[in-house]
This record gives sequence, structure tokens and C-alpha cells, in this order.
Amino acid sequence: MARALLLVPAALASFVLAFGTGVEFVCFTSLQPLLGATQKLRPDTRQDWLTALQDPGILAALAQDLGLVLLFMGQHSLMAAEAVKTWMAQHFGVLQRSLYVACTALALQVVMRYWEPVPEGPVLWEAQSEPWVTWVPLLCFVMHIIAWLLIFSILLVFDYPELMGLKQVYYHVLGLGEPLALKSPRALRLFEHLRHPVCVELLTVLWAVPRLGLDRILLAALLTLYLGLAHGLDQQDLRYLRAQLQRKLQLLAGPQDVDAE
Repeated sequence: MARALLLVPAALASFVLAFGTGVEFVCFTSLQPLLGATQKLRPDTRQDWLTALQDPGILAALAQDLGLVLLFMGQHSLMAAEAVKTWMAQHFGVLQRSLYVACTALALQVVMRYWEPVPEGPVLWEAQSEPWVTWVPLLCFVMHIIAWLLIFSILLVFDYPELMGLKQVYYHVLGLGEPLALKSPRALRLFEHLRHPVCVELLTVLWAVPRLGLDRILLAALLTLYLGLAHGLDQQDLRYLRAQLQRKLQLLAGPQDVDAE
């Protein structure tokens, strides 16, 4: 029991790191582009597409950003491979998920710390005149709030403590076994097909910005491709999701029904 308790600080440290990184990721993907934290240039001082793609400074920044995204995608995919997960489970036991979460958080930290904006490059779109310069950022702000609320809600529905690796350690300390072993075959099948349950919401955050510059296009396009390739839902998965949603709604409506009676 005492030896098992030593795993708790490691799992909690991984959770704190992931939670803090998540907060920074919200600032990186939403607050900075929406509130204008990055440098802005006048449209007449911005380079056109052909000139920008021949500028060594811009190409170097884009190459660095590309390397950062590929680093994150490589870590995320490699550590999710079955062979790697089996090796990690053999050597780290119930901390396998916590280690995966911590490494993902560290990879995101590297991306955010060394990301190179390209404010002098061309933009795919930008709100420049009234009323768009007022209403487009406001609309994007509302869309981001809705998207993040949906993301947090979906993470709770998908068992947030288990996603963060806390539940595995908790079950191990109490001698309850592996949490996944208690889930139904339909749930396990869904988890195999749906690696990223917040795909649509995250894509909304990535693309719905008032100004879509070169570095943001690179980030949004690569993550769109990555998230799209990670999905493989079929009708059976969708029926299971619909049934789970109805069950959650019934549970939420239950206390109200009891009070009404």
C-alpha cells in the first residue's frame, strides 16, 4: 500500500503540468489572436504572397514552426502506438497514461515557447474596415468561448480523470485493477476509433480568427490534417455515442423529475 501511494505524487505532478499547459494553450490559440497580443502591421507594409515565400526570414520562421508542429505530432502519435504503449506499461505500470500526458504537455510547451509569428507576411483574411473590424473579432470571441465550453464538457463526459492518468493510479492504490477493464466492448471500440473527442471544436478555435496569417495557416492546416486522419468513426460508434448522450441527459434530468414529484 505504501509503495503504491508513492505513485500518487507523480500522477498529480503530471496532472498539474497538463492543466497548466492547457491554460497556456487556450491563451496561445485564442487570447493572443483575438486580443491582438501579437504584433500587427499596416496592410500597406505587409508583403505579398510571392515576395513572402521568397523571403529567407519568413521561410526560416515557417520552417521552425513546421518543425515544432511535426515534433508535437510525432510525440503524440509515437507514444499512442500500441507497441510503445505496451513497452511503457511494462516499465512504468499504471503511470503509463500519466507519462503520456506529461510528455504531451512538454511537447506543447516547446511549441508555444519557440513558436515564431510572421506578422509581416500575407494574410488569407483580415477584418480591416467597419463594421467588420468590430463584429468579426466579437463573433470569433463568442465562437471560441462556445468551443472551449464544449471541449471542457466533452472531456468531463469522456472521464477526465482517466484521460489525465489519475484514475489509473487511484484504482491501483485501492486494488481495483485497470479502469479500462471495467468498460464495455462498445466503449473500448469507440476509444480506438476516436483518439480526439474534441476535433470539431478545436478546429473552430484554430480557424475562426479575425486575422489568418501565414503561421496560423500552417498551424491550423497541419492540425486539421492530423485530427482528420486520427478519426475513424462508423455508424456503430455514432449509435453508441447517441445512447450515451441520452443516458447522460436522463441522469441530469432525474433529480428535477424527483423534485417535481
